[in-house]
Amino acid sequence: MVQRFVRVQTHENKIHYGLLQINRSVNVLDGPPWRSSVFTDLVLEAESYQLLAPCQPSKIIGVGRNYAAHAAEMQSPVPQEPLLFLKPSTTLLGPEQSIDYPERSKQVEYEGELGIVIGQVCRNCELEQAQQAIWGYTIANDITARDLQRSDSQWTRAKGFDGFCPLGPWIVRELSPSAVLQTFVNDEEAPRQQTSIDAMIFSPEQLVAYISQIMTLIPGDVILTGTPAGVGPLLVGDRVTVKIEGIGALSNWMGSVQNP
Repeated sequence: MVQRFVRVQTHENKIHYGLLQINRSVNVLDGPPWRSSVFTDLVLEAESYQLLAPCQPSKIIGVGRNYAAHAAEMQSPVPQEPLLFLKPSTTLLGPEQSIDYPERSKQVEYEGELGIVIGQVCRNCELEQAQQAIWGYTIANDITARDLQRSDSQWTRAKGFDGFCPLGPWIVRELSPSAVLQTFVNDEEAPRQQTSIDAMIFSPEQLVAYISQIMTLIPGDVILTGTPAGVGPLLVGDRVTVKIEGIGALSNWMGSVQNP
């Protein structure tokens, strides 16, 4: 079975990293797993915790238009270099949690993506070093206020609302380059998004190497690798689920409209 590393909060509000077992119990580590942490004697039973976003990054780096079909649906050219933006850490949201619909927007959309979790300091890395710096992979949903993205000259507001980066439900160490990503809304049988992640214009290793030439990546940082074609709006009450073969599924609800 693939090892699934989680970050959880107990009913006593204590936060732990650990390894999820088949019976949903968690073997607790004494720190983040990318820091050579060791297992403690503590085991959390399945009903004693809530899954959180699986890491606490110092920064979340997004990559725009990294699938040619998505660039086409946005009527934008394919970037010659990775197109980067930042999401604040306050956008982080755990699995099964509700996404607040900001009052300032009338068009909030899902963007299912593969997330990269960095495991070591990476600065001015070449491709081989970049591969070694990738500790694992998770699922992300780069929630975007599309109307604000169109109206602004940059993307910070559109992608920066609290809760606009659901992440999880866990991290896996290995992933097939041809793993399939799908995004579903509610009980629809057909996915809104579906593609193999090897359709990326810039691979995970290329993204890590490129970004490390600009900013130092540190353990726990997250890179969102871009979304495929098929993005679309979410309505209050919708349930959105992003699945990646070999990882699992990340589900969240679109909550009520929140005042600014």
